Amino acid sequence: MIEDAKDADLNVIGTPLESCGDDPVTGYYRDGNCSTGDQDVGRHTVCTRVTQEFLEFSREQGNDLITPIPEYGFPGLKPGDQWCVCAMRWKEAYEAGKAAPVMIRATHARTLKTVSLEALKAHAIDLS
Repeated sequence: MIEDAKDADLNVIGTPLESCGDDPVTGYYRDGNCSTGDQDVGRHTVCTRVTQEFLEFSREQGNDLITPIPEYGFPGLKPGDQWCVCAMRWKEAYEAGKAAPVMIRATHARTLKTVSLEALKAHAIDLS
């Protein structure tokens, strides 16, 4: 298991982590990647292509990703945006039948501490 994301950023299938998105710029470190580290308590490691259903579910759980927060440089998300979401929130949405599609190659390996690879693959949109 990966213990320090700074040493090796790998995705859930064991290859180098790919970029999740830069319009808007995502990631805990706002570098476009779902990299993580000890300071990322929420583990923003799942690269999703958000749907309206997922955004509404997240807002119902207390995490509004729709409303812009300009003072933090957050534009608010709309369906189709790619965004690094918390592994636990994605798992909750998955269990509720509202999971957003996943970019497996851009989803950090630490996600596997919370979500099964099978669940992620079932929602993957970048595997052939």
